[in-house]
Amino acid sequence: MPKPIHVFIGVDISKDNFDFYFKPTDGKALKGKVVNNAEGFLEFFLKLPENSWVVMEASGPYYYQLASFLYDKGVKLSVINPLVIKRFTQMQLKRTKTDSADAHSIATYGGLMDIKPWEPLKECYMEIKQWYVYRKQLLKHQHAILMKLEAFIATGSVNKLIRKSMEEELLRVEENIKDADKQMNMLIEKENGALKKQLESVPGIGPKTSLLLIVALRGFDSFETYKQVISYLGLSPRIYESGTSVKGKAKICKMGMAEVRKCLYMAARAAKIHNNTCKDLYLRLRAKGKAHRVAMIAVVNKLIKQAFAIAKSGIAYDKSYSNFNAVAK
Repeated sequence: MPKPIHVFIGVDISKDNFDFYFKPTDGKALKGKVVNNAEGFLEFFLKLPENSWVVMEASGPYYYQLASFLYDKGVKLSVINPLVIKRFTQMQLKRTKTDSADAHSIATYGGLMDIKPWEPLKECYMEIKQWYVYRKQLLKHQHAILMKLEAFIATGSVNKLIRKSMEEELLRVEENIKDADKQMNMLIEKENGALKKQLESVPGIGPKTSLLLIVALRGFDSFETYKQVISYLGLSPRIYESGTSVKGKAKICKMGMAEVRKCLYMAARAAKIHNNTCKDLYLRLRAKGKAHRVAMIAVVNKLIKQAFAIAKSGIAYDKSYSNFNAVAK
């Protein structure tokens, strides 16, 4: 059966509007701008030709409602990292920078590259992400109040009503943080309780890291190899060399999720002490003259490999059995 010829539609989306561009089989390009709301979604949907494949950037939270709407309507779509589109546009040597031109570039990218269909987050993962972001904001608020209260106390004279109000606010924030933790744990326990316990059996991976890995990677379901996970999180090494004279330092390619990377790096600090496999790797690389940070990123990747093997095998970590290579291909 011949492969269907798709019409790739580029969408450049922002908070209030989104531009679209596509060139149907009759050769006449169509472009436009619609409002980023339910009415705009329907207006856009009615313009789509047969065998449409919509391509858009992961522009903050603004793309998600349109993507979910199209997915529910049965339209194929892909959501691409904005940095990938930026690099592609630069490679095309395009000088025009408008929303319409960006939509054109996105459509061109979809037609030339091997892109994967997008699927929405499960409802429980979306709820967990919202609770996590809310908790993060509460922690910032808590820190700000504490710093301000300490500054007032340092003056030697604090208004009693102000101090009482700030202390009461701190108690309320603390209760809200506890409530957010409780809600996240309940949701994870319901959806991936067994996997969370298995991941936390790895020395170095604690409750926060296991939660972030499960949510960010959707329970590892859409990954076939641990290398795909490393690439997705933006932990693949990037080498900068040219000829014999240009020798740049090897760095990680930061195209993934900063919050997860930060958490994994903290987990690696514990793993290089308590996880024998990670400890041996760290010491071996340092003995070879590798920088501390290079060795730590290697430990992070080893943790990901162990976590991936456990997620796919369903077996908890066993320090006496270090060969996960059969699973973590």
